Amino acid sequence: MSSSERSEASDEAVQRRRLTIAGALSLVLVAVAVVVIGAVSAGSAAGAGGAGASGSTETPTPRPAPGEAPPPATVDTFDRTAHSLDDPNSIWVVVDKLRPLNPQDFEPDDLVDVPVPYTWEPLLRQEASDAIVAMFQAASDEADLSLASNSAYRSYSTQEEIYDGDDLLTARPGFSEHQTGLVMDIGAESGDCSLDACFADTAEGIWLRDNAWRFGFILRYPADKTPVTGYEFEPWHFRYVGVPLATEMHETGVTTLEEFFGLPAAPEYE
Repeated sequence: MSSSERSEASDEAVQRRRLTIAGALSLVLVAVAVVVIGAVSAGSAAGAGGAGASGSTETPTPRPAPGEAPPPATVDTFDRTAHSLDDPNSIWVVVDKLRPLNPQDFEPDDLVDVPVPYTWEPLLRQEASDAIVAMFQAASDEADLSLASNSAYRSYSTQEEIYDGDDLLTARPGFSEHQTGLVMDIGAESGDCSLDACFADTAEGIWLRDNAWRFGFILRYPADKTPVTGYEFEPWHFRYVGVPLATEMHETGVTTLEEFFGLPAAPEYE
């Protein structure tokens, strides 16, 4: 073999060794890569599994249950100063055994005849008269009831004649609500139980008890309020105070003017 042939053969051998080494290195690198990828995958799976296991075994801290919301504060928006409690011309004037009319011989200047059935011809102040007429008509239209006036305005001199010394049943002159021209004693036109406690149990008495507030009237002397008003139960005695006040008293359940306005009870004269 010539020297040139030996040289070529040597070069080919060197080249084959290089290819063999390169191939071997490639296989090693691939194996290392496989090992590394497997290790990383296993670690990720372990981490995910650990997190899942931790989530499944740990008990979450319970959130506190929300407390019951407090009820909204009640705001009294009714204006208790809209009318005077002392002026005898006011529809809110409070007259009782501690609060006489001033002057005691007061007489309203707007008294009118009241066009309703009656046993004693009634006079009232114009505003109260209009409300009575509307109320009597509603009793007829809504419940087929016939009401009548048994007494309305009474002057100081008339009260002098009526007062019999029984302070539970009759007001002294100058201390009577009738003198304001804002009160009517109401009964059935038939006369059944007129000016008697049994009127409370008649159809007329029940209707008035439940509906008078709609027309601006209150039952002035309730059965359970003698220690406050100073008078026995009078289910026939209705006092005009106007629709706003009558409605407010109806909705709040306060049944006397003394209690509503925070005035002293008046069971007796001073």
